[in-house]
Amino acid sequence: MLEKIRDERQLKALTGLSSEKFSVLAEAFANVYQAEQQQAYERGLKQRRPGGGQKGKLPSAEAKLVFVLYYFKNYPTFDVLGTHFDMARSKACENVHRLTPLLHKTLASLNVLPERTFASAEAFRASLAKVELEQLLVDVTERFCQRPGDNEKQREHYSGKKSVTP
Repeated sequence: MLEKIRDERQLKALTGLSSEKFSVLAEAFANVYQAEQQQAYERGLKQRRPGGGQKGKLPSAEAKLVFVLYYFKNYPTFDVLGTHFDMARSKACENVHRLTPLLHKTLASLNVLPERTFASAEAFRASLAKVELEQLLVDVTERFCQRPGDNEKQREHYSGKKSVTP
């Protein structure tokens, strides 16, 4: 798939990244991937040394990165993903679940992961002080809340929405 990407626009459409950002991420991803392969070999989880054996449909770290970024940018089904990358549905699923933690480690090593939880409003404000913003957009969703059995406590959690039963 990587060799089929013709230009900057197509790379951005498939992965969400410019070629400059992709190359920085690809270098860091390759380092994390090689370190994981070496650790798996040293722990005895792999019999062959890193780099040995069959190469598969995603032969390089860059191809693996394009694969996982494409998945997260477009969220295709595993059937569609497998078709695009010339592999079985089960292999597409396996590769996504194997490469996702590596992408997370890579983003953490580059210190570009967003902050997900804050202990207080002051901690939230302190994290925003590091960033120069004109506007702040916060994407929030309503989260499921387990309703208590006690009627008085249930009223505290009632959102005002009515249940509609067909």
